[in-house]
Amino acid sequence: MVLFRRLLGDVLRDLRMQRGMTLRELSADARVSLGYISEIERGQKEASSELLASLCAALDVPLSEVLRDVSSAVALEEAAAGLTRLPVATPASVVNSAA
Repeated sequence: MVLFRRLLGDVLRDLRMQRGMTLRELSADARVSLGYISEIERGQKEASSELLASLCAALDVPLSEVLRDVSSAVALEEAAAGLTRLPVATPASVVNSAA
């Protein structure tokens, strides 16, 4: 099973480490408890949208970039687990009527 919260935690930890930040520094900048950030990074807690926004601001990274990275990680895990489906072909009549 692919766990979004675990992959989100991996992405956030990688970003923090790339920036050379400690958990303590991120905690102070984001105004979120160190223990809670640690649990998020380990995939043990879900991050609310407000908390995620605070972490992204403290890491100086757009939320869209974090979500894109998590989405890519989810796709890789799904492919590895054989959970992906082939794209469904769109009938030409639907494509032509949209134009």
